[in-house]
Amino acid sequence: MSTTDDATPHAQQLIQFIRDEIPLAHAMDLQLADCDDASLSLRAPLAPNVNDKGCAFGGSLVSLMTLSGWALVELALRRRGHDCDVFVAESSVRYLAPLWQDFRSEARLAVDAGWDTFFNTLGARGKARIGVDCVVPGEHGKPACTLSARFVAKRRG
Repeated sequence: MSTTDDATPHAQQLIQFIRDEIPLAHAMDLQLADCDDASLSLRAPLAPNVNDKGCAFGGSLVSLMTLSGWALVELALRRRGHDCDVFVAESSVRYLAPLWQDFRSEARLAVDAGWDTFFNTLGARGKARIGVDCVVPGEHGKPACTLSARFVAKRRG
């Protein structure tokens, strides 16, 4: 696992929270794969996420991508001491190839997104949006599926 020292304990706590509070994440056997200041990756075994054809279920793929994007935003907020609710506001998924093995989702900010703008807006308005791109790598490093999403953080209270 390639993590920064500061991100590791926060990310492990967050993943445990996700597994405890979201029954689907527990059933999927979602695990932290990697995280650093710019990305977060979750993994899941094929067995509890298989479809009738023996490959990864599309619902599990989109769920893992959505959760990895949500966790990227939530982790950034927690590490900076912000108490917010985070929601997926919109997303678009593309299924490109079947997966016949355990899989992982890699989340990072969209090309046009930045933490500085996000946190400045959150400070000024009490809510902010940020774009996140996720990919599940397939064979030979080609994407098996992708998700582009916008997440909203709203300060609690």
